[in-house]
Amino acid sequence: MTQPRDSQHDLVVQQFGPRAAAYASSPTHAAGPDLAAFQAILRAAPVGSLLDLGCGGGHASFHAAPHAGEVVAYDLSADMLGTVATGAAARGLTNIRTQQGRAEQVPFTDDHFDMVASRYSAHHWRQVPVALAEAARVLRPGGRLVMMDVLAPADPLLDSFLQTVEMVRDPSHVRDYSLSEWRDMLSAAGMTPQGPAETYRLRLEFQPWVDRIGSPESHRPALRSLLAGAAAEVKQHFAVEADGSFTIDTMLMVAVKES
Repeated sequence: MTQPRDSQHDLVVQQFGPRAAAYASSPTHAAGPDLAAFQAILRAAPVGSLLDLGCGGGHASFHAAPHAGEVVAYDLSADMLGTVATGAAARGLTNIRTQQGRAEQVPFTDDHFDMVASRYSAHHWRQVPVALAEAARVLRPGGRLVMMDVLAPADPLLDSFLQTVEMVRDPSHVRDYSLSEWRDMLSAAGMTPQGPAETYRLRLEFQPWVDRIGSPESHRPALRSLLAGAAAEVKQHFAVEADGSFTIDTMLMVAVKES
């Protein structure tokens, strides 16, 4: 009997596959203080094996490769993985290999990796707690998870606004999570957050933001209207600009798998 298709996973592939090149070349994704901090972590303590969970355009993999024996770039989209392989070859990074699959069902043995990293991917995962449990399973005892993602504000007004514009822009969006939600989910997966998370501010220029994901033309006026009509507190927090550009919070959090 034919298995039913998982509509959320299909939607992610449909959204990101045709835009793999745009994400590979995106300045927003190719650099940033979180990637610099991630590389500093690895520079201080290189690892033998690293899993880049939901690798997207491969920027975390590219930054990790000089400090790891092997990097597995793992993603739902075959098109993204093809772009990563091309990018790795162009950079002479021979220790990166690609593998396709879901974050919630990782095809590796227990205690396989020294580190699992993920950047700007988890807000598209259908079941984040399941994916984190998988990350913990494939980490060796004492291994580290480095999670980098958009950070939802704790304030309900600000949180609702962020989730709304994310969904209107990109229907494959599931949820951005707050720091407290991340800590709770990591603890439930058997991982202990290490110290306070590092947080950053990321400015999103409106036109590249909607072009990169291919937001429908009909959605773009709605996004501009949402941004222009937001409450004063919202405009202040997100630093909303006249052209629709705005600024979000991002974070890097490290957790260790308990023995």
